[in-house]
Amino acid sequence: MGVAQDPAAVAESTASSTSAAGAAAGTAGSTAAAHRGGTVTRPVAATPQPDALAEDALVLGLDVGGTTIKGEITDAAGRVLAVGTVATPQGETAFDAMGALGDQLLAELTPELRARVGRAAVVLPGIVDTVRSIAVFSSNVGWRDVQVGDRFVTRWGIPVLIEHDVAVAGWAEWRFGAGRGYDNVCVVILGTGISGTLSVGGHLLRSTYGQVGEYGHIPVRADGLPCLCGNTGCVETVASGAAIARAYSRRTGREISGAAEVFALVDTDTDAKAVLGDAVDALADGLIGIVHAACPELIILGGGLAGAGAALTDPLHRAIADRLRLVPAPHVVLGEFGARAGLMGAALFARQGALE
Repeated sequence: MGVAQDPAAVAESTASSTSAAGAAAGTAGSTAAAHRGGTVTRPVAATPQPDALAEDALVLGLDVGGTTIKGEITDAAGRVLAVGTVATPQGETAFDAMGALGDQLLAELTPELRARVGRAAVVLPGIVDTVRSIAVFSSNVGWRDVQVGDRFVTRWGIPVLIEHDVAVAGWAEWRFGAGRGYDNVCVVILGTGISGTLSVGGHLLRSTYGQVGEYGHIPVRADGLPCLCGNTGCVETVASGAAIARAYSRRTGREISGAAEVFALVDTDTDAKAVLGDAVDALADGLIGIVHAACPELIILGGGLAGAGAALTDPLHRAIADRLRLVPAPHVVLGEFGARAGLMGAALFARQGALE
């Protein structure tokens, strides 16, 4: 992976945002109904963009994952002043762990530095209502309709933004990482599941209900495996890290530690090669409609599977190019921030106040 550019330097060259954080995000009920495929009503209007921070302000960012919560306090140059990680508890107790980690990081600062912390951003998995600061639903962590912002504002004494983790990670890679300088970029986050973002004409696309790219739930195999979303043969059932590991074990009868082990075997193991070939084909089949619709210049791969490097980017580029007749094939590259994309994005989001 490349070396990340100084976030502050890049941020200074980015035009100031004018839209609200979480613009176009829906109410909790509307967003949850959209996720279920139910009837939805038009969401509430977005709140105004937060005020600009002082030049010397510090920010607190928390990236909440299914297994760990990572946090950092950074200055305007991107220097890390405090850092910490805790395990993610199940259910609403996860929010107690987030609060405690924030407390710990803030306590590590001198009183002078503590007074300069101007804003925090907490990025969450699942369905997130950014307008009303509600964690609507997360199947991985197990919460529903939790009011987030107020509890942290009261606890830390600073404004707190919340956002969807993939939206923030994809935005960070596009604006400040591997996609900087490009207006039309598709970011694909590959891990236990698959999702991502799409930027067109220099704007991050969001649904009316605040969701971003649910690429993993594009059906690509009519006779495929059932997906947790309720459909059959989704990209995620073939090309996610969990799916790759399961497919190899089914094919060989051998238990393995994860998809990384399958990638490590690809040059010497015909079963690994076949499983990864299926995964790349499914991913290409899912992305091809996006390529035709939006003609991105770049596809950026992030998440755990991006660690496979050229063993993933090269065959995916070939598979996409082989399927195209009318539009140019986008370059397929690795993200620059790797596993830090969410945390880096949280800090940048806290500083800028909007995903612009």
